Amino acid sequence: MEKQLIISVSREYASGGHKIAELIAKHYDIPLHDKNMLDEIAAEKGVDLTSFAGADEKTRNVFTSRTVNGYNNSAESALANMQFDFLRERAMAGDSFVVCGRCSDYILKDNENLIKVFIIADEDVRYERACKVNECSVADAIKIVEKSDKRRREYHNQYCKTKWGDARNYDLCINSTRMGIEKTAEALIDYIDKRRA
Repeated sequence: MEKQLIISVSREYASGGHKIAELIAKHYDIPLHDKNMLDEIAAEKGVDLTSFAGADEKTRNVFTSRTVNGYNNSAESALANMQFDFLRERAMAGDSFVVCGRCSDYILKDNENLIKVFIIADEDVRYERACKVNECSVADAIKIVEKSDKRRREYHNQYCKTKWGDARNYDLCINSTRMGIEKTAEALIDYIDKRRA
């Protein structure tokens, strides 16, 4: 690919956003960065990050962590900053990639090749998808969806000056329920191609 392309996919839980990100990455034949970043960072730095897995995209606990001279001792902050550095390094190296979450819409905001999308879906569709993924009742799925969105919002808002889900912070916001996962991915690819033309 001749020109760098970075696509930040932010999404509501169970909106199909991750699957859409996979389809976009496959279409452009570029890497998708999400939880796999932990493995890549561990390999690059030669460290074992398995103990950090539970801290991925979580907010730091203000009662059990301290900040001194700008440095914080929480595993959540350490992992978040490792991921932010990883994304910045890839962007500065000219790499093209798709990234799910991880504050990428804000962390990479100064990169002229960044396209930021936010994916939502109707609540009933999200609950149904959450039921299937988690093999649970609708009542439990509702709780999972609400808790997951709250966690994503708090994580993003802790590290960014912008607000998670605020349409003004994205290039495009789209409801995947209207066209389905595949057609939504196609619509986003069409938008990306037009933006790059």
